Amino acid sequence: MQKITLVFIGLLCLSLTAQVEKEIFESFKLQERRDVSYYFPEDYDDAKKYPLIVVLDAEYLFDNVVANAKFYSTHNRMPEAIIVGIHQSENDLRWEDCDFEQTSGLPTEKGKQFYEFIGTELIPYLETSYNIAPFKMFIGYDITANFGNYFLFKDKSLFNAYLSISPVMATEMDSRVPARLSALDQEIFYNLVLEKEPTEDRQRILQMNTAIASINKENIHYFFDQYDEPDHISIAAYGVSKAFDNIFKLFRPISPKEYRQQILKSDEPVISYLDAKYGMIENLLGFEKEVELNDIMAIYAGCLKKEDYESLKPLSNICKKQFPETMLGFYFEGEYLELIGEPKKAYKAFEKAFQMNEIDFLTKDMALDKIDALKADFGY
Repeated sequence: MQKITLVFIGLLCLSLTAQVEKEIFESFKLQERRDVSYYFPEDYDDAKKYPLIVVLDAEYLFDNVVANAKFYSTHNRMPEAIIVGIHQSENDLRWEDCDFEQTSGLPTEKGKQFYEFIGTELIPYLETSYNIAPFKMFIGYDITANFGNYFLFKDKSLFNAYLSISPVMATEMDSRVPARLSALDQEIFYNLVLEKEPTEDRQRILQMNTAIASINKENIHYFFDQYDEPDHISIAAYGVSKAFDNIFKLFRPISPKEYRQQILKSDEPVISYLDAKYGMIENLLGFEKEVELNDIMAIYAGCLKKEDYESLKPLSNICKKQFPETMLGFYFEGEYLELIGEPKKAYKAFEKAFQMNEIDFLTKDMALDKIDALKADFGY
């Protein structure tokens, strides 16, 4: 084969005008041209950062992953993401790309080249060309699912999240993965999906599940889902949405269950829950998410329910920043000042709130009622 010297020929003119592009990636590491598909959010913005999802077996999995990501991000259950799919069905490339030595369980020479192609060519290209967040996810099925595990064994895992769908297990992988997860200090989300139908590797996968489930480390987030109906073929279509649920649960708005079990039952100040939630989002995903109105209202309700009035002050500051044209921030500040015994300052805060736009349940009449009550009680 003629030596390929230009790694990224054919990609330089990649257009963002379409959501999905299929391009030929010329790889120096593989000395091959590879078909690669890309999905970019419709409203891609250079000012924002996007998690990256790498999908092997793109012929089968890419469209499924894109459809789920679009649906979830539209409903604010996960951030918008950039998705790259590597095609491997032609000439059964998936087995060449992801094969392993039977004795050692390590990748073959072609597997090593494919590993380098992903880690040192494809992902760096995307990182230099687009605004990629630190958070990266790997999705594979069968033999390609097993291949994803090799990225765990770098000093720092290249991926923060893994979806392994019914993996064909390399030698000793059932013990190596739990041992490696136990040793890692970074936040890792590991999702294992399996069908109940017997397969050659079923018992080893179940043994690996037991070993990983026994790891007691806060930075390891492990999820195991076993489905009754699918066989080894149809299982490839399962698990993507559940994995997004598992991984991006923190990104979703505060639910009633979350409010009852984690906010009301906590001994910490109510505002601490909001700080921790959005701080974790920023740490994991690498960008600051705007605080949702739903979450503001949940924290506000928690403040009143638990009589944690001190949390109202920082909540009002968040509202002034997040919803500057509305009465939210000054109304909460007024309530805080009223409840701690500062009626004169509260009166002024409610006056400011009255002059601003209504939002959610807060109306100008409510601010006016507060003002009139303070006037009646204190003669302001």
